[in-house]
Amino acid sequence: MNEFALRWFAPAKLNLFLHVLGRRNDGYHQLQTLFQLLDEGDTLQFEPLSSGELQLEVRSNTTGQRLPLENNLILQAARLLRTHAGVPALGARISVDKRIPMGGGLGGGSSDAATTLIALNRYWQLNLGQTDLKALGLQLGADVPLFIDGRSAWGEGVGEQLQAVTLPPRWYLVVTPDCAVSTAEIFSHENLTRNSPAIKMADFLAGGSRNDCEPVTCELYPEVARALAWLTQFGLARMTGTGASVFASFAAENTAKAALSQLPARWQGFVARGLNSLEPGRYPT
Repeated sequence: MNEFALRWFAPAKLNLFLHVLGRRNDGYHQLQTLFQLLDEGDTLQFEPLSSGELQLEVRSNTTGQRLPLENNLILQAARLLRTHAGVPALGARISVDKRIPMGGGLGGGSSDAATTLIALNRYWQLNLGQTDLKALGLQLGADVPLFIDGRSAWGEGVGEQLQAVTLPPRWYLVVTPDCAVSTAEIFSHENLTRNSPAIKMADFLAGGSRNDCEPVTCELYPEVARALAWLTQFGLARMTGTGASVFASFAAENTAKAALSQLPARWQGFVARGLNSLEPGRYPT
């Protein structure tokens, strides 16, 4: 099989909780979170080009439209990688099938960027190790190292200090209301809680966690609050990241899909299984 025909999997993620412990001198926030990878995600294909040109085509599986994005994280990742390698003639044709809703806190852009770094490192034969790729990825976004590791993890720092975890099997109903939440707006808001105490995994398992961004996002974006309220009929509902996506967990796939069948038409939704690791491969057969 032509290796360039391989479709690389870029998973979505959930923040099962998100605590803001404080604000750092550099303006970033000190966080604690638990990242859960999902078996739902985007797929990417790569073809190296010798011209130094970087071409990108993005297709949305939800709308059927082609969405050309001139300077998204995929192109930024490719440029950063070849600059680091010192070989400006490296090029690639990249195509993306988007399944992760954009701007929902599901990590789609970061996951696509991480997959781009991993795939082009291979196709361009740069032979960079995972530590180098994670350092490059952190320049693109705090979540990118998570997706380079490809494992669900306890996250600290700005989210880049990762400890792999094994989580029990769960199915998730993820709902994305029709609004675009600004991460910068949420983290800069005066009402954001910034003094949560650090917790341990045992505290999370005992129910001692929340998403500190949720009250601010719900205040500024009432549609997120409405989606959370709707999900609450099925159990504990929580927002991922700074939103807009929200989720609830289920023990069985059929129960999650039964809830999805009742989803109001104005919202997007999907059911996904939690993954502890992307191994043995990052791309489907």
